[in-house]
Amino acid sequence: MSRPLNARFVTARLARTRPPGDPRVVPAGEAGTHPMRRLFVPPDGQLTPAGVLVPLFDRGAELTVLLTERSSALKHHAGQIAFPGGRMEREDATIADTALREAHEEVGIAPSRVQLAGYLEPLPTVSGYAVTPVIGFVDDSVELVLDPSEVSDAFEVPLDYVMDERNQRAGVRRYQGREIPVVEFNYERHRIWGATAHMLVELKNILENK
Repeated sequence: MSRPLNARFVTARLARTRPPGDPRVVPAGEAGTHPMRRLFVPPDGQLTPAGVLVPLFDRGAELTVLLTERSSALKHHAGQIAFPGGRMEREDATIADTALREAHEEVGIAPSRVQLAGYLEPLPTVSGYAVTPVIGFVDDSVELVLDPSEVSDAFEVPLDYVMDERNQRAGVRRYQGREIPVVEFNYERHRIWGATAHMLVELKNILENK
């Protein structure tokens, strides 16, 4: 990128993004962009709505993104790398409320300490969710408080690392007899793959104006 990767630049690029009109629906215009969207979306296009917070920190010298390692005791996706988040509940007025509530419960980030910056398109998952990534800058003085029943670890990855295409690893996953091209990142001891890696790539594409 020729532009400096700082909070002002990222905020400007994300300013054009909007929350989904219906968080249950993966937009039809996006259906052909990735095999995940074609395979995991039912005929009516409606899935269970969920939201995740993509927490960004301005550390002065660099921007970082916070990720969590899910507890090994969880029934689903145990031990995987993910953003804090979960399904939309009745009390959530918006999908951003979902992401902020879940981040508060899982890693102790209070909604008042987050400045919302933008959204990615809802992403369908094999488990039947339409997951909307909600991007926000977190007050860098926040001290994380992990819920051990859901999160075993939390760590930050420099956004520059995500933006460097040399750090992406292409692969193939088999699903229902079909091969799906996938991408993953390997940062220190962490393998970042699946929907989380796909969200990072989509964030990268927005910042690169693709």
